[in-house]
Amino acid sequence: MLIRAGLALIIMVLPAAALAGSALPRGFVYLHDMDPTIVQDIRYAGSHNFVGRPIKGYLAAECILSASAAKALEAVQRMLAAKNLSLIVWDCYRPKRAVDDFLQWSRDPTRSEMKAEFYPRTNKQKLFALGYLARRSAHSRGSTVDLGIVPSASSPAPAPNSSQPLKACTAPKGERFEDGTIDFGTGYDCLDAFGNTSNAVVGAIARHNRQTLKSYMKGAGFRSYAREWWHFELVDEPFNRDGFDFEVTASPASNEKPRR
Repeated sequence: MLIRAGLALIIMVLPAAALAGSALPRGFVYLHDMDPTIVQDIRYAGSHNFVGRPIKGYLAAECILSASAAKALEAVQRMLAAKNLSLIVWDCYRPKRAVDDFLQWSRDPTRSEMKAEFYPRTNKQKLFALGYLARRSAHSRGSTVDLGIVPSASSPAPAPNSSQPLKACTAPKGERFEDGTIDFGTGYDCLDAFGNTSNAVVGAIARHNRQTLKSYMKGAGFRSYAREWWHFELVDEPFNRDGFDFEVTASPASNEKPRR
């Protein structure tokens, strides 16, 4: 009885972040527990993504990362905050079952509900061959993140209106879906040549913003990906292996509070 009482007392005095971390494999953290100021809009937990439904393995709209990657993002966020800007993350750790879900979806020619927005000019069956999707994703190792930059004082972007036609991610800012970011030339997950980091057609402002984001992330230890301006991988990632498949679940400390 005394032992049980002692354990209960220990649990009561543990900080919330420590309790939240206990739900994850060793070395992983919830980004919100590390830095709650970073905006989260985890697309694969909902329906506003290129598949058009929640993806397998995403049970909550949470960003989970290796502790190393989360700490590096904290450093970027501090630099951006000084300029009244903030990171916004769209995807972090990705279970292997989600990657398999993408593969199965790509092989189903009957499912193309989101084509008009996310891949208006790209053949769905070629998304893997073109490098927009991978059979083994770096995201599954826990130190890769998809992100952009928003003004610190910006309001959450409104949810897409399902009664309105989809807007191509390649359209100019103001015409495509408004996600609240500074202008990067396309929306997130725009599976198109316009989404390539060094694409010269997207305009001077977008190119400048992409290079600014790339510079901040490189300074924090991340490498960019040529085909996607939003995709960054931690160079010294702690889990350089086949990847993980635990589900994305809510942080016990967050109570599933909306992030965006």
